[in-house]
Amino acid sequence: MLSACAVALRAGARRSVRRLPTRARVLPVTAARLQRQLSTSTARTTDLSARGMIIQTLSSVGSKREVQQYLSLFTGVSSQRFAVIKVGGAILTDHLDELCKALGFLYTVGLYPVIVHGAGPQLNNLLEEAGIEPQFEEGIRVTDAKTLRVARNLFMKENMNLVNKLEEMGVHAQPLTTGMFRAEYLNKEKWGLVGKVTGVNKEAIEAAISCGYLPILTSMAETEDGQILNVNADVAAAELARALEPLKVVYLSEKGGLFDASGSKISAINLDEEYDHLMSQSWVKYGTRLKIKEIKELLDTLPRTTSVAIIHPGDLQKELFTDSGAGTLIRRGNKLHSASSLSDFKDVEALKAVLIRDREGPDAKATVDEYIEFLKENPFKAYYDGPMNALAIVLPANDGRHPTLATLTITKAGWLTNVADNIFTTLKKEHPQLVWTVKEDDENLGWFYDKSDGSVTSEGCRMFWYGLGNSKEINKLMHDFTLHGRAMLGDSNLESRLQKAASKASSTKPKAQQARNYSTLARRPILSTPLFGQSKGRGYVTQTNPNPPIGKKNASMDRPARVALIGARGYTGQELIRLLDAHPNMELRHVSSRELAGQKLEGYTKQDVVYENLSPEDVRDMEKRGDVDCWVMALPNGVCKPFVEAVYEGRKSSNHKSVIVDLSADYRFDNTWTYGLPELVPRANLTAATQIANPGCYATAAQLGIAPLVPHLGGMPHVFGVSGYSGAGTKPSPKNDVENLTNNIIPYSLTGHIHEREVSTQLGAEIAFVPHVAVWFRGIHHTISIPLKQSMTSRDIRQIYQDRYAGEKLVKVVGEAPSVKNISGKHGVEIGGFEVDKSGKRVVVCATIDNLLKGAATQCLQNMNLALGYAEYEGIPVM
Repeated sequence: MLSACAVALRAGARRSVRRLPTRARVLPVTAARLQRQLSTSTARTTDLSARGMIIQTLSSVGSKREVQQYLSLFTGVSSQRFAVIKVGGAILTDHLDELCKALGFLYTVGLYPVIVHGAGPQLNNLLEEAGIEPQFEEGIRVTDAKTLRVARNLFMKENMNLVNKLEEMGVHAQPLTTGMFRAEYLNKEKWGLVGKVTGVNKEAIEAAISCGYLPILTSMAETEDGQILNVNADVAAAELARALEPLKVVYLSEKGGLFDASGSKISAINLDEEYDHLMSQSWVKYGTRLKIKEIKELLDTLPRTTSVAIIHPGDLQKELFTDSGAGTLIRRGNKLHSASSLSDFKDVEALKAVLIRDREGPDAKATVDEYIEFLKENPFKAYYDGPMNALAIVLPANDGRHPTLATLTITKAGWLTNVADNIFTTLKKEHPQLVWTVKEDDENLGWFYDKSDGSVTSEGCRMFWYGLGNSKEINKLMHDFTLHGRAMLGDSNLESRLQKAASKASSTKPKAQQARNYSTLARRPILSTPLFGQSKGRGYVTQTNPNPPIGKKNASMDRPARVALIGARGYTGQELIRLLDAHPNMELRHVSSRELAGQKLEGYTKQDVVYENLSPEDVRDMEKRGDVDCWVMALPNGVCKPFVEAVYEGRKSSNHKSVIVDLSADYRFDNTWTYGLPELVPRANLTAATQIANPGCYATAAQLGIAPLVPHLGGMPHVFGVSGYSGAGTKPSPKNDVENLTNNIIPYSLTGHIHEREVSTQLGAEIAFVPHVAVWFRGIHHTISIPLKQSMTSRDIRQIYQDRYAGEKLVKVVGEAPSVKNISGKHGVEIGGFEVDKSGKRVVVCATIDNLLKGAATQCLQNMNLALGYAEYEGIPVM
C-alpha cells in the first residue's frame, strides 16, 4: 500500500480529481518527509519480461559485449551515482516522447538517473505574453519578483508534465520541485533573484531512488531564510554532479553534440590531452568555447571515472551503452606517456605486473621475465597511461619486417574510459605503418577492423595492418603470414627463448600467481597477439589476395590493369566509370556503345577515351593480343553471350587470360562461372576466378538480409522490395516514367521474378519475392518476413547478424529499420529492424542498398579487385 501522500501524488499525476493543492505540492521535501511518503511503498518488482525486452532493445544499438559491459559498470555503483541528466526547455516541448522513452528504458533495467530540467524558451514566451521584457547581463537572466513568479509557476507545470508522462508509461517519478538546492544571491544588485548554489539536498534524492522513483528536479533554489532563487539549469546540473559524483553527466541537446569547423560532430574530447590545443582553434568560440571550459572546470572537481556526454535524447541508449557512442563524449582521460628503454619506466616490477595480468599458468612469470630481457637488448617504443590501465609496445621495422604492435593490454577501467582509442590515435601519429595479430575468436574483432586497413586469417589468428599502401607490399605480407603465421611478425630467436623459458618454468612447482585485474584482453602470448575477449569470428581475407593465380594480372604488375567496358551508356556503366577514374591501379582503355560511338567519354579524367562500337570480332582480336586485363559486360540480359564467346575464342590462340565480369543475369545460374557476392561467397573462389557473374541489386540486398538466418529458417521468407526507377534502366518504359510513378507504385512481377530464383538458388532455401518500382531515382528497400523454426529474441538475432558480418566493410548492421534516403549514394548495405512477433518465431528484417553501387558498380569493382589481385576495397569509399 502506498502512503496517503504518495497516493495523492500518483493520483495527481493521473489528472484525478483527488489532486493535492498546489501549495502542498511545492512544499520543501526533506529526506525524512520523503521517506515517510514512500516508506510503505511496496518494493518495485521489475517485470522480468519487460526487463528482457528492454535489454533486447539495448542490444539493438550495440553488441552483446558492449551492452553487458556498460550495464555491469552502471549497476556496479550506488543508484544515485549512475547519472545526472540535464534537460533543457526545448527538449521538454519538442522531444518529450523521446525523452520519456529513453528514461523508461533506463528505469526498466534498474538505472535511476537524477533529472534536473530548465524551461528557458517557455519562460521567454510567457514573459512576452505578460508584457515583461526579458533582460540578460553577461548571458544570465535578470530575475525580478514578476519574472520569478512566472518562472516558478512554469517550472511547476513543466515538472508535473514530465512526471505525468513518465507515470503514464509505468515509470515511477517523484517531483522534487523545491528544497533541493541551497543558495545565496549570485549578485543581488546585478541579477536580482538569481542564486549561486551552495549545497544540495542529497538525502531527498537518495530516498526517492531507494524507493524506486526517478527524482525530477527543477533548477530553483532557496536561501537559508526561504527566499526562492532562479538558477541556471546547467549550473544546477553541475552542482548536482559535484554532490553525487556520478559516472555520467548528460546534457541533452537538440543538436546532439559539439561540432568542429567542418560541421562534423566531435565524437570524443580527452581534456588532459586535447584541451589546450582545442581552445587555441579559431572555430572554438562563443557557446562552444564556454561549454568546453565549463565542462573542464566541472570534471576537474570530479573523479576521473566521471565523463560528460552531450547527446540528443533519441540517441541516449547508444551513447550510454556502446563504445562508439552517438553524441560528444568529454572526459579528463589520462595523459599518455612513452618509453623507449626500461630505464624510462619508474618501476620495472610494476611493468612486469602489467604484462603478466593477462596471462595465466605456471609459465607466465618466466615468459614475462624473458620478454623483459628481450626489451633490455632491443629497440622498442611503449605507450601507457599513468595508472597503467593501458599499455602498448611496438617493435620497430627490421630485417624486412614491418613495425609490429607486440603487446596491447587494457584493463576494464582503461577500456571504458577509451584509453585504448587514445593509444591507437597516438600509434597512428607516430607509426605510419603497423602490423599486429588477434585471435580469430576475439569478441572485439570489430574494434580492430575499425583501426585497420585490412586483414587476413591463418591458423586461428587474424593479422591486421594499416598504412601499407603498396599492393605488392601487402600481397607479400599476406603471403608470408599465411605460410609462416605469427612467427613472421616477431623475433624468431625471442620466440624460441620465450618457449624455452616457459617450458623450464612449467617443469618447476607452480608459484602463486598475482590476482588478475579485470581485463577485456584474452590470454595470449606476449608477442604480436593483442586480444580483447572471446567470441566467434570469421575466417576470410578482407583486404587483398595473397596468391593471385599464375598468369593473371595482379598487384605485382608494374602497370595498371587495363579495363574494357562493353555497354557503357547505362546508369551502372556511368557509376563504374566514376569509380575507375579514382582507382589507383586500374585504367579504363576501351568503352563500347553503339549509340555513342565517336563521342568523347565524359567523367573520366585519367586520359582521353572515345566511345567505340566494338564487335565480337574486335573483342576476340583484342583478347588474342592481350590488350585487355578485365572485360566488364554492362549489357542488358541476353545480349552479352557473343562477346563472352569472343573472349573464349581469343584465349585459344594466346597465353593471355583476362578476367570477365558480367553485370547481366546471363551467367548467374551457370556453374562454370563464379557468383560474385564477396560477403557470402568464399573470397578464395573469387581470387581464382576468370569469369564472374555479378549478382543482381535486389538479390544482393535480399541475400545479405536473409543469409545469417538460413540455419534457423522455419519456413519460406517473404521479401517485399521497392526500388527507385533507375533500376528499370534508361530505355523508356512505364516503370521509369516519373509521371506514371508519381503517387503510384508498380510491381515488376507478382511471382516468378528472376531474382526470386537467383536468391533461392544461392541461399539453398526457397524464398518468395515481390519487387516494385517507385518514384525515387536510386536505392532499394527490402522488408523481409522470416519464419523461424524456434523462438528467438530480437537481441539474439541482431547478434547473429553482427557476428556474421563482423569486419565486412560494406555491410552495416543497425538497430532501427534503415531508410532508402540514407543509403542513396553509399557503397554498402544497411540491415536492421530485427523485430520479432509475440510468438518469437517470426522476425522482420529490413535491408537497403543503392542499386547502382553495391547493387551493381561497387560490387563489380570488388570482384575486379579480388580477381586481379588488388585490395578488395581499392577505389571504394567504405561505409
